Amino acid sequence: MVVRLCSRGGLLPRLLFSPQKPKIYVPTAGRKAAYGTVTSAKVSVNGVHLHYQQTGEGEHAVLLLPGMLAVVMKEDIYSNNQGQTKVVCHNNNLPGSGETDFAPQLKSLNKNLFTVVAWDPRGYGHSRPPDRDFPVDFFERDAKDAVDLMKTLKFKKISLLGWSDGGITALFAAAKYPSYINKMVIWGANAYVTEEDERIYQGIRDVSKWSEKARKPLEALYGYDYLAKTCEKWVDGIGQFKHLPDGNICRHLLPLVQCPTLIVHGEKDPLVPRFHADFIHEQVKGSRLHLMPEGKHNLHLRFANEFNKLAEDFLQ
Repeated sequence: MVVRLCSRGGLLPRLLFSPQKPKIYVPTAGRKAAYGTVTSAKVSVNGVHLHYQQTGEGEHAVLLLPGMLAVVMKEDIYSNNQGQTKVVCHNNNLPGSGETDFAPQLKSLNKNLFTVVAWDPRGYGHSRPPDRDFPVDFFERDAKDAVDLMKTLKFKKISLLGWSDGGITALFAAAKYPSYINKMVIWGANAYVTEEDERIYQGIRDVSKWSEKARKPLEALYGYDYLAKTCEKWVDGIGQFKHLPDGNICRHLLPLVQCPTLIVHGEKDPLVPRFHADFIHEQVKGSRLHLMPEGKHNLHLRFANEFNKLAEDFLQ
């Protein structure tokens, strides 16, 4: 069933509590911004130093999981009449981290109800070194890193907001660590790779063909060589699933997801076709599907108020 959420999703779970500071900190900094008080820090997890931002004082802990390189964070990716994929930037904010992937969520999600954490997966944003790589288990590795990060920060249980690759990581986390995940919202995710997907990925492989507005902010964070190399490596990394049976990324894990799950899909998303959202909805028991008719891949940025209300109502 496809539902459009317009009411509260239940009582705020009391299983969650505000975090204590972890004992292992690489330099931390607190700052006052438009988001309120934001803590920015690095902490040692699974042999790497993972960067994160944290805001809010609510009992309900929420982890924001970003997409690949924040490539589509501030851009539109679309296909032209020749079937070519284009990347065009419409925002000059610096991309490439959990903070900027989710600026409207860090700013506006209810800080009395939620403690919100945005992280940079290893090799992305400020969680470098190491350089990013894409072994066949990279989603599973990211899921373990994400869960272990939140455990290091002393959260007893968490909910997930996962976008794009972060949505896939969230599915892995929910399936692999069911007792730790309270609720989950995902958008722009896919559980398998098709030939159509592979064509889309190849269209963004060469960053020199992106518009300068789309490329320059990422260059400022990563440098051109790292950006170009990592984008190529990502296309190869995600493409390797196409050669597995049924293009499988995590289709086999979907029936194992136990937490309440909301799938949001932008009906104008040129990067992830609608059939992926439908498949996840069919396979995750009890999940809800919410369609945004004008939404594209970055719907949580373009329609931040609508998205934030959906997420808040569902998570409560």
